[in-house]
Amino acid sequence: MPRGTDDIDPRGLIRESYRIDGITPGECRSIFLDWAISVPAAADSRAYVGRLLEAYAGNAPDHPMTAVLSEAMAPPPRSGRRGGARGRRD
Repeated sequence: MPRGTDDIDPRGLIRESYRIDGITPGECRSIFLDWAISVPAAADSRAYVGRLLEAYAGNAPDHPMTAVLSEAMAPPPRSGRRGGARGRRD
């Protein structure tokens, strides 16, 4: 395991995903979701993902988990619809 990831990946989910031969993008998304659910609510999850990318992406740039982690760093898509009363008016 790369140094400095024990605190952000204590169960080793991300580390182990990089060791699985033939893992699919769907399996990586599932593993990532399991990891993300365990991140403390007060933690900066983007910073955690950034540290995971620094630790693993350099050695495996084409790995499906690298793509999943990169997608997690992207800003969320903006919705075109506005909520509330303003969204219901013409």
